[in-house]
Amino acid sequence: MATMTAAQRRERARLDYDAFLKSCPTNQLLDRISDKWVSLVVSALAAGPMRYSDLGRKIAGVSPKMLTQTLRSLERDGLLTRTVTPSVPVRVDYELTPLGHSLSLLLTAVKDWAETHFDEVHRARERYDAGADGTS
Repeated sequence: MATMTAAQRRERARLDYDAFLKSCPTNQLLDRISDKWVSLVVSALAAGPMRYSDLGRKIAGVSPKMLTQTLRSLERDGLLTRTVTPSVPVRVDYELTPLGHSLSLLLTAVKDWAETHFDEVHRARERYDAGADGTS
């Protein structure tokens, strides 16, 4: 068996990724990006850079703690950048990276789908619940 270079080992591991396995890093990444707040933050930033306070106003119901945690995790994952501009008060802007923009296409599409099809899903739930008397 020939010795593999580090690049070859990484490529082999990439081919071996299986998101259906809990221990796989791709499973953990899917868990992160399927979070409601991640989806909404990425979708909001798809339009361009925003300040923390603007994001907090745009995303109804997000607590300051959850917004901060979400922004930090997205920055750590390389999906957004945080730019601090010295001023009084200090200005902090968040912007998607190219990697974040590629994800925003998918997450914005899911958000748009939910907005478009919610009435259909709501009617299906009502039908299901009406028939869920134990006879189905």
